Formats: sequence, C-alpha cells, structure tokens
Amino acid sequence: MMRTKKFLMVLVAIFMGSQVTLFAQEKKGARPERKQLNKEQMQEMQCSQIIKGLALDDATAAKFTPVYKQYMEEMQATRNMGARRNAANRTAADKQTPKPVPTDAEVEQAIKARFVQSRKMLDIREKYYNEFRKFLSPKQIQKMYNLEKHNGDKFRKEMKRRQGMKKQPDGRRRMPQGDVKK
Repeated sequence: MMRTKKFLMVLVAIFMGSQVTLFAQEKKGARPERKQLNKEQMQEMQCSQIIKGLALDDATAAKFTPVYKQYMEEMQATRNMGARRNAANRTAADKQTPKPVPTDAEVEQAIKARFVQSRKMLDIREKYYNEFRKFLSPKQIQKMYNLEKHNGDKFRKEMKRRQGMKKQPDGRRRMPQGDVKK
C-alpha cells in the first residue's frame, strides 16, 4: 500500500514536471513575425482610429478621411525636414564614430531650423483647422489633436521598448536594464 502511494506520487511528479518543461521550451517560428505596415496602411489605421474616437457618422467620415490624410502627409513631410537634413550630412563611417561636439554656430543653426519647422507645422495646423471646421466642431478637433498626441506617445513608447530589446549575436533578446527582474 505504501509502495503504491510512493509510486503514484513519483509518477504524478514526473508527469507534472514533463508538462512544465514542454511549455518552457520555445518553439522556433511559433510566434509569427509582425508584419511591417507601409505608409498608406499606417495612415489608414490612424485615420480609422481617429474616426472611431470621434464617433463620426459615415457622411462626416467620408468628408474627414481625404482631408485628414492630406493633413498627415503635410505634417509628416514637415517633421522629416530635419531628419533628412541630418541623415544626408552623415555617411556610414560617420555613424560608426561618436558625434563631435557642435560649435555655437551649428547649435544656433539647428535651433533656427527647429523654429522654421515649428512655424511651418503651426501653419499647417491652422490651415487644416479651417478645413476640419467645415464639418467638425472645435471640441471634435481638439479631441482629434489629443488622440493624435496619445497615438504618437504610444508609438514612441513601443519603439523605445523595441529598441531596448534588440537581439544579441546569440539570438537571445536583451532585456532593458530598467526592466530586469530579480
């Protein structure tokens, strides 16, 4: 009787241990790779999120969509002004070496370029405010701006998280230092 009990307990322990190890083993290819969205898909997704967030009816959504897409394209082109200028000035070899300390003239030039960019973005927002105002209330427009900011914050947070989890040469993912659990 005692032997049977011990035998059953050992058998149950082995069975439970084997189940845990089955779940612990990572299957290659078990998690599908995230599909990269192109620019149009991203715009469409963001536009539909704004429409849903504003609870627009079909007629208003039909008016909103082309205007919002054009607004997003102009804003994106303006945001990328500085990025393109910086990328064009750096070669592949430059990206390997640390950035030199900028001179006062370079810093002043960068600040003035940001002023120009900010003014242009403000002009675009003002132009499209008048367009959106034809079919949206000021409260809806404010909510749209808040939704845009929220979506941008989520996007930046996700990008930062992914950059912190880059793959190491051995294929494992490195955990960011702030997220290490003890």
